[in-house]
Amino acid sequence: MKSSILVTGNKGMVGRVVEATLKAYGHDVVGFDVLDGKDIRDIDALRAEMAGCGAVVHLAALKLKHSPKDVFEVNVLGTWNVLAAGEAAGVRRIVYCSSVNALGVFLNLRAPDYLPIDDDHPCYPSNAYGVSKRMAEEMCRCFTARSNIPTICLRPPGVWTDERMRQMALKPVDDPDYERTPFWEYGCFIHASDLAEATVAALTCPGVSHEVLLVNAPDVWSGCKTSRELAKEMYPEVTWRGGSEYELEPFRPLMVTTPAQRILDWSPRIGWRSPNNPATAP
Repeated sequence: MKSSILVTGNKGMVGRVVEATLKAYGHDVVGFDVLDGKDIRDIDALRAEMAGCGAVVHLAALKLKHSPKDVFEVNVLGTWNVLAAGEAAGVRRIVYCSSVNALGVFLNLRAPDYLPIDDDHPCYPSNAYGVSKRMAEEMCRCFTARSNIPTICLRPPGVWTDERMRQMALKPVDDPDYERTPFWEYGCFIHASDLAEATVAALTCPGVSHEVLLVNAPDVWSGCKTSRELAKEMYPEVTWRGGSEYELEPFRPLMVTTPAQRILDWSPRIGWRSPNNPATAP
């Protein structure tokens, strides 16, 4: 799929990395970002920019700090506009960057039904951002069913960059001297470069129709406690479904990404304790 790809939100933290990665793979990128005066709420502008593009990566979104009205206008109506413009342009595939917040069990909103969390975990979104992401995923499903244009929705946790990793390198989630945030995110994170590689893989992987996939780093963000120990400490009442793989890999993430790795033919490279982690490498 060596053709032009429209990337919404290409000036954002993730968008910049995705754009650079796509270009490194030989793709031409058409950027569409509000910082350039391009708003996904403007469907005519989307249609004009998308003409001639072969695929779309949809990253543009508003998060929790914005009003619910603005969040729904951008994240839901904006996503509808992206899908409609993509169909009009005859694109071959749309990759949507959703969020683990579609599940409703992050940000300390409620306990999960079980751990580790997988793609089949029920969704309980309860704030505007989470609901908007879940609605957009369902919109993608309905869009694919009608148009036959494949959509892949990726659900990343918190996205880290090299700089953020350096800042957090001496502050593992289980460090007794670390002032914890008001919520625990299961030790989940993903490096921006790994998310970008997953996005590129989602554009090119064969045999897909509509998929919603969790993506995560290869391990849990923890200085010394294993994933099982963290789960017992933070959610002792939650059913544990992990198997022997957590004995073989004690720091295996508490979010199952096996389907994403299989479907996308992708593997995350940068973990908390991997040698290529810019924060912890010697």
